[in-house]
Amino acid sequence: MNFNFKEIATAGMVLFAVIDILGSIPIILSLRNKVGHVQSEKASIVATCIMVAFLFVGESILSLIGIDVNSFAVAGAFIIFFLAIEMILGISLYKDDEPETASIVPIAFPLIAGAGTLTSILSLRAEYHVENIIVAIIINVIFVYIVLKSSARIERILGKNGLNIIRKVFGVILMAIAVKLFATNINELLTHGI
Repeated sequence: MNFNFKEIATAGMVLFAVIDILGSIPIILSLRNKVGHVQSEKASIVATCIMVAFLFVGESILSLIGIDVNSFAVAGAFIIFFLAIEMILGISLYKDDEPETASIVPIAFPLIAGAGTLTSILSLRAEYHVENIIVAIIINVIFVYIVLKSSARIERILGKNGLNIIRKVFGVILMAIAVKLFATNINELLTHGI
């Protein structure tokens, strides 16, 4: 076992910033108003299963279509970079339409385990040990579950400005991580040939 607190912390922060559950509170609240109840437990469990499954089979899927992890990590770095720009500037480059129901589909996927999250998981796999990424996923899902359960209270405590500040701070962190991810993996590609 290669448990490493630094790896868990970094992977955890990347996933926290990409999942951006605090930034999704307005969507969660409007879903709750529409349907009356958000299935927090179900959404959290399904999101965990999707993320862990992708961590293990994602690489096989890539090799099946002839893409190595480093190339995918470079592509992932671009996606993370654009997500960071969205968070820092408060703009929407690409966002799914607001879901209509609060079932597994809109919350577990794509709100929690969306394209950005899955790309980040594979990008992290190119750099960190699998067990550390799994611990980071579990920590994030626990946090997501707490936020889903108490979204109205969190919005009242932090207010719109508080949520915006948190988003911008994590946007900057995410951008720095995207640059590091790009630099590390582009080096690998150039060294071993594309």
